[in-house]
Amino acid sequence: MLKLKTAAVEKISHQDYFNIAVSVDCVIFSYQNKSLKVLLIKSDLEDFQGLYSLLGDLVGPEEDLEDAPYRVLYERTGLQDVYLEQVHTFGNINRHPSGRVITTAYFSLVNCKSSKLQISDNDVSWHNIADIRRLAFDHKIILDTCLQQLQERVMEHPIVFNLLPEKFSLRELQDLYEAILGLGLDRRNFRKRIIAKDWLVDLNEMEEDVPHRPGKLYKLRSGLRKSGRLSIQVEQKLAV
Repeated sequence: MLKLKTAAVEKISHQDYFNIAVSVDCVIFSYQNKSLKVLLIKSDLEDFQGLYSLLGDLVGPEEDLEDAPYRVLYERTGLQDVYLEQVHTFGNINRHPSGRVITTAYFSLVNCKSSKLQISDNDVSWHNIADIRRLAFDHKIILDTCLQQLQERVMEHPIVFNLLPEKFSLRELQDLYEAILGLGLDRRNFRKRIIAKDWLVDLNEMEEDVPHRPGKLYKLRSGLRKSGRLSIQVEQKLAV
């Protein structure tokens, strides 16, 4: 017969295992001036003096893991209803100088023009992804991992529209895709592929006050724009 033990005995016999901290890190992407950007904060740890880090925090003792990234976003930016996707868990033994910390990374997509960010900390600012060479902790690895997942998903899932205004041209859409993918795209092939997905609605309107030949304006088909706590499984059902 199996001899049962109490949770208290289990904790005592594995004391070191119950002294590991859990955190979340948020990779907050935005698109400005034809560049993909990420929101960073200057590290306040002496070990990383002068370096920036992602926005994150430890998960509270009474806090669910899934609630923590939404709390971090709200406390740092004032945003509540944003697209947020879990990416990966990082657990390298020496990733944090204060002790063993296992972190789960999320990325979010924020339209800075339509979203009112309430950033009260002067050390929080937007940075061009292409210019970032080093971050505190292992945050450069986390950033690269989240960017890779975003790149892998953008052509098959309608998530990038969270970075665009409600109305946009195919030129603007292609500029966004090129900023995310980090490469140039053939104009004709890109438009053919996007139109074939049936994500867009032609508004029968044209761009105004642009320095180039005005293009048609489109919007994302109703029901496809993502925000809030939408699971990956549900989102995949919406993709074409």
